[in-house]
Amino acid sequence: MEPAAAKLIGAGLATLGMGGAGIGLGILFGNYLQASIRNPSAAGQERLWLFVGLGLTETMGIFALVIAFMILFTG
Repeated sequence: MEPAAAKLIGAGLATLGMGGAGIGLGILFGNYLQASIRNPSAAGQERLWLFVGLGLTETMGIFALVIAFMILFTG
């Protein structure tokens, strides 16, 4: 296998983490919406943890993208 082809395959595999981040965000917001509909008075207290989870999940997706770019554009 040529090194250029291996780099492209590796970068493609590294971007699979972005799909996992998307799934994680869907689960987070879906569960928050379900909980806030069931108990609206507690929704405000849980919003902080929603944003913490959002930030951590997005960080993993961005990290996967950075790794893919590093694989593609480094020697």
